[in-house]
Amino acid sequence: FFVLGSNVPRMSSGIQIKPKTAVQKSKTSSPLPCSPEPPIKPQPKPSDKLNPKTIDPFGAHSRPPSAFAAIYAKGGIPCRLVHGSVKHRLQWECLPETVPFDPLLVTLAEGLRETKHPYTFVSKEGFKELLMVEGAAEKAIPLLPRLVPVLKAALAHSDDEVFGRGLDALVQLSAVVGPSLNDHLKHLLTNLSRRLMDKKFREKITVALQKLEQYGGKVS
Repeated sequence: FFVLGSNVPRMSSGIQIKPKTAVQKSKTSSPLPCSPEPPIKPQPKPSDKLNPKTIDPFGAHSRPPSAFAAIYAKGGIPCRLVHGSVKHRLQWECLPETVPFDPLLVTLAEGLRETKHPYTFVSKEGFKELLMVEGAAEKAIPLLPRLVPVLKAALAHSDDEVFGRGLDALVQLSAVVGPSLNDHLKHLLTNLSRRLMDKKFREKITVALQKLEQYGGKVS
């Protein structure tokens, strides 16, 4: 039962039959809008793991060096770390007795806040050895107004090792300048009392306070 004059076959009921090829083509050319294909994620390149910027753009590689590190790199600290098989030591380019305390002692005190090697060792040992030279008291006392704020910053540091170096340096300074430090202790006791609540520092701080009292005399 066909209708003349038309290439499209029709049933007697009038229902038009579409060619099979047309139906298949429509299915392949127009995907369903509700089921889009998942986007293809780009695979990371192996070199990305080696690039610090892709790991942490605000990491240590992007930070400028500290003031102490910059001075050390330019040769402004007249001593260098010498690695030993058992113990490290400092090698001075000239006798420590001939080195001006101003500004070196203050610079070494600022280096106590460093957290990287070799700055941690150089600042701690350099500060200690400079205070051991003959006539250190006369050279250090005029610098107390500049040294105390720097030591206070070390004692207020969140890093435990920095705090420990600051506490050691404070006791070393007190042993050299004696009662001259008494007028400045009020600026440091607050930071010490905060750490006194920490069990791991309680004994060390107590010993340090006893030494400050010993070196400072009855006034302290």
